[in-house]
Amino acid sequence: MQRRSIAVAAAVVAATAAAVAFTLPSLAGTTPTGDSGTTKAGRGGGVSPQLLAAMKRDLGLDAEQATTRLARSKWAGGVTATLAAATGDSYAGAWLAKDGTTLKVAVTDSGAAAEVKAAGAVPVLVKRSESELDEAKSKLDRRVTAASGLTGWYVDAPTNKLVIVAQPGAKTDPVAFARKAGVPADAVTVKVSKQQPKPLFDVRGADPYFIAVDGGTARCSIGFSVEGGFVTAGHCGAAGTQTSGFNNQAQGEVKASVFPGNADMGFVEVNGDWTPRPVVNDFKGNELPVAGNTEAPVGAAVCRSGSTTGTFCGTILAKNQTVRYPEGAVTGLTRTDVCAEGGDSGGPWLSGDQAQGVTSGGSGDCTVGGETFFQPVNEILAANDLTLVTSGGGDTGGAAPTESAPAGEATAPAAACGDLPVQRDGSISQTGKAQAQPNGGTFRARAGTHTACLQSPDGADFDLVLQRLTRNGFRTVAQATGDGAKTLSVEQRSGTFRYVVVATSGSGAYSLGFNVQ
Repeated sequence: MQRRSIAVAAAVVAATAAAVAFTLPSLAGTTPTGDSGTTKAGRGGGVSPQLLAAMKRDLGLDAEQATTRLARSKWAGGVTATLAAATGDSYAGAWLAKDGTTLKVAVTDSGAAAEVKAAGAVPVLVKRSESELDEAKSKLDRRVTAASGLTGWYVDAPTNKLVIVAQPGAKTDPVAFARKAGVPADAVTVKVSKQQPKPLFDVRGADPYFIAVDGGTARCSIGFSVEGGFVTAGHCGAAGTQTSGFNNQAQGEVKASVFPGNADMGFVEVNGDWTPRPVVNDFKGNELPVAGNTEAPVGAAVCRSGSTTGTFCGTILAKNQTVRYPEGAVTGLTRTDVCAEGGDSGGPWLSGDQAQGVTSGGSGDCTVGGETFFQPVNEILAANDLTLVTSGGGDTGGAAPTESAPAGEATAPAAACGDLPVQRDGSISQTGKAQAQPNGGTFRARAGTHTACLQSPDGADFDLVLQRLTRNGFRTVAQATGDGAKTLSVEQRSGTFRYVVVATSGSGAYSLGFNVQ
């Protein structure tokens, strides 16, 4: 059936029956084969004994406690993504409590709290949504050059505030800095730390690779294998840089690199002599399996590998932190209390057998301790259309381009409309009208796969649109048209989204199911 174009301006009837107007834009570690000295990981994945030993040393957990905590973390990662979509504008972040098993989810209204309870988590009523706090953080990001003596800032879900990290005697007053950026004082907490984060790229992290720098050679580390190559830190080579492997043989070329800016991410495409494998070298003669990339929540246990210091474990403290390195500010990093030293940069981070990110930088060392930041791996996959190589026989994390998905090309989800975990019903009274979901608002989502299914009323034809919030307003990133139920599945980086149901012809009640994984 021929479809007419969706109108640029459409009237949106909110799910609460309040009418509003909006614009609907046009769709516009690679380990070399034969590497000796390592034992192969089991094909089924699972938590390796070596990782459990590191968790016992660093976190004081026996094998049963560690396994339970990692399983709970993986469960919490999936539940958190679903609740963020289900609670929409009310969502204010999630974290595992100090016991490592209790999932707490902050929301701004009691109605959303009921959904949190139903999912098996503990609701916490707060004043500010995550979207509000992220916008406050963005205001500080836009004034980063005026932040003398301030080393970074991040959204802290447990306190429902924006934390600004300042060095002792900082020239810039943190509260005044926030106020000038338009962030109220009661939304800010100041943390004083004399440590200065720096990138850790002078020696290798996991398996090393070499790049040419200023007429010499520098070593960095492989993060995780992806189809065609591996991901690593962006400060470990600009696009076009040639790389060589641990044996000084030609390895590949840096195809994508971001640093500093909104990420510290890189992708190296390898030649045919190198085979990407789903393992991490722990530098004790073992290979740790990589079975997937389910993102762990704040409060979860996490471990990293690096050739300078070996394998160390700790806890995820915060996400989406802006860190001010000497080379410039980087946004979107994850903060941890795991130690690291020069040479651990670019190396992989695991929560059990789930890939989390690659080492960016930090402060301190593994003698006195410190903090380390990593670039989330799912953001790298989504931004560069990459697929993680995994040990379980299936690959995860593939990403569609961030450009809008043409109508009819979206992949249909495996589940029926009613089987998707977030369900919303609505009704549109006439052709040409549209309605935003969930509940006339938006929802926060981490990097991952957006899956949705729309069931139109009998005798009517409704289309489904997914939009992402940008500085210039909402931008359409995918749409589904055609006959019957409308389905879409598209990879996106983290951000704020909404679905829009458009009555192309006819009217009546519809059902929408969606989720983010």
